[in-house]
Amino acid sequence: AQESRGLGDVYKRQISDIARVYLRLHLADGVGPITLRRLIERFGTPQAVLTASTDRLQAVEGVGPTISRSIREAMHSEQADREIALAAEHGVRIICPEDDEYPPLLKHTPDGPICLYVRGRLQPEDGVSLAVVGSRRPSYYGQEQTRRFAEGLARSGLTIVSGLAYGVDALAHEGALAGGGRTVAVLGNGLCDVYPPEHLALAERIGEAGAVISELPMQTSPDGGNFPRRNRIIAGMALGALIVEGTERSGALITARLANDYNREVFALPGRIDCATSRGPNTLIREGIARLVTCVADILDELGEVGRILSGRPPQDFASRDAATPVRTPDLTANEQRVLASLGIDPMPMEMVVDGTGLSAAETAAALTLLQLKHLVKQLPGNLFVAVQR
Repeated sequence: AQESRGLGDVYKRQISDIARVYLRLHLADGVGPITLRRLIERFGTPQAVLTASTDRLQAVEGVGPTISRSIREAMHSEQADREIALAAEHGVRIICPEDDEYPPLLKHTPDGPICLYVRGRLQPEDGVSLAVVGSRRPSYYGQEQTRRFAEGLARSGLTIVSGLAYGVDALAHEGALAGGGRTVAVLGNGLCDVYPPEHLALAERIGEAGAVISELPMQTSPDGGNFPRRNRIIAGMALGALIVEGTERSGALITARLANDYNREVFALPGRIDCATSRGPNTLIREGIARLVTCVADILDELGEVGRILSGRPPQDFASRDAATPVRTPDLTANEQRVLASLGIDPMPMEMVVDGTGLSAAETAAALTLLQLKHLVKQLPGNLFVAVQR
């Protein structure tokens, strides 16, 4: 009984009850984010997925005998308990899309992770973040510009998201820390280890000033196939991505194209035409995928209202309005007006706001962030939003 109570305490510290259900599905062979989305659309809840019969499971697109059997086995498997205990040993928590800490933009990507393993803490302000990625072997120019941009963006209030890899990734994290800001490292391996191991000390610093995260089970090794999956998380949880240097087939270019697919902003630092690592960003600019930037202000300007507020230009003092005065909207963007109009006195989940506005999840999340900064919208526990009474 004492051992059972001890395991219960581990559960409460490391994982919510609903995340335990998601974790069972996450660990089931063959169940990925897209398949799980289809299953939940069919059965309504992850709990219902776990208890569905094999015949009903196989009626879902992409679910055959092997996957349906692994889901049925997951209901009684001890693998999830072992994973939670291992996470506890390494100071890691496990979250799912229904947890408040789960990144809001990532939640609304079509292939968002079923679970995230987190060392450190994800904060609401991380919703205003920028991915900074590039070559593992940047030029001296690339090194200097990565530090310059990451530090300046962090000082402006943006969380810097990158992959802890050699070169630009590590420099981006270092720049964010030097700027006194937050940074999130997304790994392509399980959090039992840090890869590359030379960045262990950096990862510890990141965990204190942000978070180190992964979607992969704790003991997963850093195999090459994991890194494109890692890159989609980097792209999906940020408002945009800055590509400093990289070849045309680099992981940085994969991240840029994923960000573009997710309707995020893409920025690129131009480079010498005779330098191999400049071909990636130069190609993105030529193809119209990325905006050419030369300084932090260029990025803040392109981020519109987010950039204006972060740059320190004083926002309208909405809180001082008389309660009987109708809300004025000329100072709001069209997206902000649509989001504010969709909200009422009853709290609404972000999914309903997205449905009510016709905007993309990324556009809705950005507008909600700005409306919170303007004190027009308040976020409540459970990822619910409500208009502030005026």
